[in-house]
Amino acid sequence: MNASSIHPFLSPSSSPSPFTATTASRNHLGLSSLPLFRPYLRLHFQYPQLLNSNRYSRFAATPKFPSLVFPVGSSSQLSDDDIELESDDEEEEDDDVAAEEYDVVTVEIEGDSEQYEDEDDDEVTEATDGVGGGLPRYEEFKWQRVERIRNEVREFGEDIIDVEELASVYDFRIDKFQRLSIQAFLKGSSVVVSAPTSSGKTLIAEAAAVATFSRGKRLFYTTPLKALSNQKFRDFRDTFGDTNVGLLTGDSAVNKDAQILIMTTEILRNMLYRSVGTDSSESMLSDVDVIVLDEVHYLSDISRGTVWEEIVIYCPKQVQLICLSATVANPDELAGWIGQIHGKTELVTSSKRPVPLTWHFSTKTALLPLLDQKGTSMNRKLSLNQLQLDSSRDNVYKDENPRRRKSKKYQFDVPPLTKHDMNSIRRSQVPQVIDTLWHLKARDMLPAVWFIFSRKGCDAAVQYLEDCNLLDDCEITEVELALKKFRVKYPDAVRESSAKGLLRGVAAHHAGCLPLWKSFIEELFQKGLVKVVFATETLAAGINMPARTAVVSSLTKRIDSGRTFLSSNELLQMAGRAGRRGIDEKGHVVLLQTPYEGAEECCKVLFSGLEPLVSQFTASYGMVLNLLAGAKFTRSSAESDDSNTSQSGRTLEEARKLVEQSFGNYVGSNVMLAAKEELARIQTEIQMLASEITDEAIDKKSRKLLSHTSYKEIADLQEELRVEKRIRSELRKKVEWERIYSFKPLLEELGNEHLPFMCLQHTDADGVLHQIPAVYLGKVDSLKTLKLKNMVHESDSFALTNRSDSSDAESEHAAEPSYYVALGSDNSWYLFTEKWIRTIYKTGFPNVALALDDALPHEIMSSLLDKGDMQWQKVADSEFGGLWYMEGSLETWSWSLNVPVLSSLSDDDEVLKFSEAYKNAVQCYKDQRNKVSRLKKKIARTEGFREYKKILDIAKFNEEKIRRLKARSLRLSTRLEQIEPSGWKEFLQISNVIHEVRALDINSHFIFPLGETAAAIRGENELWLAMVLRNKVLVDLKPAQLAAVCGGLVSEGIKVRPWKNNSYIYEASTTVMNVIAFLDELKSSLLDLQEKHGVKITCCLDSQFTGMVEAWASGLTWREIMMECAMDEGDLARLLRRTIDLLAQVPKLPDVDPRLKSNAVKASSVMDRPPISELVG
Repeated sequence: MNASSIHPFLSPSSSPSPFTATTASRNHLGLSSLPLFRPYLRLHFQYPQLLNSNRYSRFAATPKFPSLVFPVGSSSQLSDDDIELESDDEEEEDDDVAAEEYDVVTVEIEGDSEQYEDEDDDEVTEATDGVGGGLPRYEEFKWQRVERIRNEVREFGEDIIDVEELASVYDFRIDKFQRLSIQAFLKGSSVVVSAPTSSGKTLIAEAAAVATFSRGKRLFYTTPLKALSNQKFRDFRDTFGDTNVGLLTGDSAVNKDAQILIMTTEILRNMLYRSVGTDSSESMLSDVDVIVLDEVHYLSDISRGTVWEEIVIYCPKQVQLICLSATVANPDELAGWIGQIHGKTELVTSSKRPVPLTWHFSTKTALLPLLDQKGTSMNRKLSLNQLQLDSSRDNVYKDENPRRRKSKKYQFDVPPLTKHDMNSIRRSQVPQVIDTLWHLKARDMLPAVWFIFSRKGCDAAVQYLEDCNLLDDCEITEVELALKKFRVKYPDAVRESSAKGLLRGVAAHHAGCLPLWKSFIEELFQKGLVKVVFATETLAAGINMPARTAVVSSLTKRIDSGRTFLSSNELLQMAGRAGRRGIDEKGHVVLLQTPYEGAEECCKVLFSGLEPLVSQFTASYGMVLNLLAGAKFTRSSAESDDSNTSQSGRTLEEARKLVEQSFGNYVGSNVMLAAKEELARIQTEIQMLASEITDEAIDKKSRKLLSHTSYKEIADLQEELRVEKRIRSELRKKVEWERIYSFKPLLEELGNEHLPFMCLQHTDADGVLHQIPAVYLGKVDSLKTLKLKNMVHESDSFALTNRSDSSDAESEHAAEPSYYVALGSDNSWYLFTEKWIRTIYKTGFPNVALALDDALPHEIMSSLLDKGDMQWQKVADSEFGGLWYMEGSLETWSWSLNVPVLSSLSDDDEVLKFSEAYKNAVQCYKDQRNKVSRLKKKIARTEGFREYKKILDIAKFNEEKIRRLKARSLRLSTRLEQIEPSGWKEFLQISNVIHEVRALDINSHFIFPLGETAAAIRGENELWLAMVLRNKVLVDLKPAQLAAVCGGLVSEGIKVRPWKNNSYIYEASTTVMNVIAFLDELKSSLLDLQEKHGVKITCCLDSQFTGMVEAWASGLTWREIMMECAMDEGDLARLLRRTIDLLAQVPKLPDVDPRLKSNAVKASSVMDRPPISELVG
């Protein structure tokens, strides 16, 4: 379809041919008058000095445009020494040869894992349209070829449809993976296609549409985005005719009975809700042959992935599925899952791009290959070592003889750089936008999509390049004419801050722009009138804007929790925008040096491997209501057939069978099976190793390897050693008992006067010693904490081991371990025995009331302790009792802050004085330990010890291996216990909520009016929306006020932009604010109920932007609303469109007041006007 059919002022005749180079490549950039840029943006814009040197001659054999004029004194100027050094480098390293190789080396990062390779790789593939990635030569005849096939099927029957017949629609040879996919479809199988971005996956769906259309059946084509649905709608109308293609999105319904229906995935899911479980002849999809799920890798999307899984689960078995996915790590699992629950499914994968990619890395002064010639590792010239060497040359060789500089041996005679120096060098290599842009233009690598992960950065880059002309005079005239006509048709949609940049060939494309403006930019870009588009990553999600080059400004992006690295999937998705089929021989991807990310990090992400699809399946109110109650009410909606549908509810068991068919359960069942097999193998290995480390096994090996004399000598000494070790253990236990006895009177004495500071200590599983400063509260039995006392005395977890021996210490002292409580400096309560006390200090909290009639600190802290929920967790354990902790509260925080750190407490403050009995016990233990040590040395001096030592070493190795295997076994066992059907737990929790609010009786499956309304709504929290829309407080509102309240229900994620100088936002009327306040109480009650049943679904209600919605619904113009507005145009448009979407649902909801329906219609009709209206056809 020609772009002028959407914007008639974009004259196709004035657009340069995509197959011929424009004169812009010989036009200068005009940078001499570039303005100074405001400092608040973290982008670096400076001007490289163009010098007539070999340094720049290797970038392009012939200059593409005249030399540029740059400001004198630019920080990027190169000195004569720099030029001379560069020449020396070229002489030694043969960079001229490297440059030639760089021009031809192409690396396909996707690797060689594709299942199918094209047979005729040497053939030149002709251009295609949007489905194949290029521009066809005979687009105007394509609909005629489709009509010819349709007529032939009518005359000769469906059997004539084969791959060759469908391939004849195109005037180019289709790729092998496309051919294999079409063959699988024609055999009646569902198909999963995994191939790189822009490789032509849509052609497969279009061929299936041709076959389905010719047979007189229907095809549904789903996309994740409304903009993408609109684009596919336009493309398919060009191929199949306006009357044969329809569109269904949240706010558009065009020709909904057409044979080919384009829609968003949520629309199809809602259709399937009303069809699942019904007889195929009664299903709303009874005449649908094929469903295409485009961008099926969205299944991994954390907020929307459930929708894709539901479609596959609920889809009637007789419908063929065509699932189109970008390259992922586990397409076989996806195909296996669909095959298991839906029917025969074939997988077709391809890692080959029709236009291969070449990867580059841009620094301040150069654009170099990112990879080596084999494409398997990083180009060594980009390594940190090379940067260090270059930096050392600058410092060490500055005044050296030029001849000496050529010595390779001398190159490494330089001091190493510190980490700070390396960071400084990296920062100095960060290119400015103009640096990289110059290289792109010089190498004829435009047009380009330049990804910057912030709206602010995109807009700033456009403003910076406003005086950098990338268009020739003819192109400027075309853009001026197109902009003038766009301004006449959509005066409020013009983004004035970007208009000047547009006339220079640069534009921004992000969510802050109006949909109309973004569509305008897309069409100019496709016609070659925009050379560089600065875009956020949303542009990579399926929108048809192929370029010659994709530039990725950073490997990290900001998320709610901070900054995170791009995944390899995300990077390859953006890289897929590069390379136009039929136009470019190869595509280019340019990664940039940043202050913190270099070529090493780029290669790490690039080679990290594809990420797998991960199930995000979770239950929702709409899912539970529709599955349990069915459609027991009458619906009339744009996506329905305006007919009555009645269906009995499913039982919980029937619903469970559906829910447990999720992709996560399919993968989990495979994981569980593999885990059980590994667990059995580990247990077998542990048994085998355990049999080799027994005393009998070691004795048997010793008899075999040692002589009789040596064996008897070592055996006798080992028996003596065992006896001495037992004595050592008894003495160590005696030391602990004496230590416990020493602590008891001290703790009782100090606890009566004040609350002393103390130090607790324990060693974790990794052998790390932890010391915890705390304030001592008292012995559990003496505290007025009834809950804690009952727990300690009644729970077996806190039981203390009874003494089984009768050592001197025990006979002399009745020293039983006891539990005590302290508050740590980390605001955690600690429950412990004397075992875990390292020392006690003189200082502490005085047990004195802070004011008259105040309680004592001891009483206050005891009451705070007893208010806790007693959720104690074990930190460490021993035969003398455990160490437990429980998180404190906000009220204990101020007490914990006053506990000093250990370094501020000196040894002189310690009050611990051990008894003579304790000191004697310690001395006896030390003597016995020395005796054991001497005996070990005696054994080591025996004649056969060397051979015996080998046996012991093997036994120790096996013991360590058993320990690791047991740890692995424990982790696997725990994981197996945790694995449960994905989504079913949430399903039951939500069922309890809707049962308690009387939306649905889960026993009788009778659906109440509230449930009927909630089941018919599309939204994040359907129950919350239904509770609001059914509330009588909305009935008397005026249409604009109703729109404002609805806006408050759908404003999640909308933000004010802090970098905007303007800060004005319209305030809502008093009536609207009163309604919001009333609804806030209703929201709190629902959140409390959700918390009671463990449901975590947000309830959006925000009054911040309700005034903006009310103003627009009251008829204010766009200019009036946006004047000094603190919101981006795109954000406000998105909020208004969400509001319109919700208002458009109200008239179709069952059991809603007619007056509310009438006001919703009035409000939505007023609001749905330019410039927020979206292009459909």
